Amino acid sequence: MIVRSATAATYEWLYQEYTADETWLCAAFVKNVRPEEALRRIGVTPSPFTGDYGFGVTAFAATGGTALVEVGWGEIVYHRADVLSAGSAAAAVAVSSDSADFTYCGDGRPITTFSLYECRSRQGAEPDRLAADLQDLGMDTDFTDPGWRGAPVAAALALAERATGVHLSPAHYAAPALYGSTEHLDPYV
Repeated sequence: MIVRSATAATYEWLYQEYTADETWLCAAFVKNVRPEEALRRIGVTPSPFTGDYGFGVTAFAATGGTALVEVGWGEIVYHRADVLSAGSAAAAVAVSSDSADFTYCGDGRPITTFSLYECRSRQGAEPDRLAADLQDLGMDTDFTDPGWRGAPVAAALALAERATGVHLSPAHYAAPALYGSTEHLDPYV
């Protein structure tokens, strides 16, 4: 089921949270999976979040599943979206000053994957599955147009919600969460 209510405005707060100094955000939404299980799937041992920001992943209980937000440059949750989606669905967004990517996986396989700068160049088992949502969110366009201003990060987060049905609200984000270090995982080791 695709949730059609999420818009870029729905996730502008999260985009702003991770782009104050520079753009760096890696997040994944995992349908019907609890935070402990989501962390376990990517090889991370959960512990209570302490506010200490080493390389790691914070898992937030969200409506419809779990939202993972990563601190670090490894993009672990993005590159392991297929593992996160086993028996379920996962969508991940990875944005830095160098790249901006989206992936949607179901049952352990990539459904559609693309650069946010080239949304029309999609790959995967069903590259056009989210095409209507891309168009509705204003993402299915030519981002080299003179009027374009940056990667559609907030829209990509809304697309992740639409694809998985997982909603991360500011209240979910502010609630107690689990955290786990990723420093023992590739590419950090």
